[in-house]
Amino acid sequence: MGTDFLTGAYDPKRDLEQLTGRDFDWVAVELERKAREGELRKHLTLLPGVADRLQEAAALGLRIAIASSSPRVWIDSWMEQLGLRHHFHHISTVDDTGKVKPDPSLFLHAAENLGVAPEEAVIFEDSLNGLRAAVAAGIRCIVAPGPMTRHLDFSGALKQVESLAHVSLSELVL
Repeated sequence: MGTDFLTGAYDPKRDLEQLTGRDFDWVAVELERKAREGELRKHLTLLPGVADRLQEAAALGLRIAIASSSPRVWIDSWMEQLGLRHHFHHISTVDDTGKVKPDPSLFLHAAENLGVAPEEAVIFEDSLNGLRAAVAAGIRCIVAPGPMTRHLDFSGALKQVESLAHVSLSELVL
């Protein structure tokens, strides 16, 4: 495995080179990745139901957060591109906790910063690790899997829906 023996940290680049027996030009790979990401970003839009749920949350006076295993710079760039930042009262990222899902710390950090007890919160997720983190945090979770996760077993979810267009926040507010 591509582990740095001095720090003990996993290095995926070193691992790939060891597994393939090849050296990669990582600067060229990163430039190509950024170019491809830029092209993809031009065509991506909100998933069905996202805008409706954000408007519904605002109408109901609900405080909402993002809790992501991605770095803040990634989340901030998407919030800016999609014009969504004003909808969220808090954003928790791996930069805040140093841990990623399925560790529950991201969700607990977000709930704490919203002033919401875990049992009062609801999480919307698309991944199995997200569901596992929600369960570990003691927070109800509704799963709307995407094309890459649709085949997974989401047992333990409060509900599984095709998209956020198939759920209503008013039904969840007690």
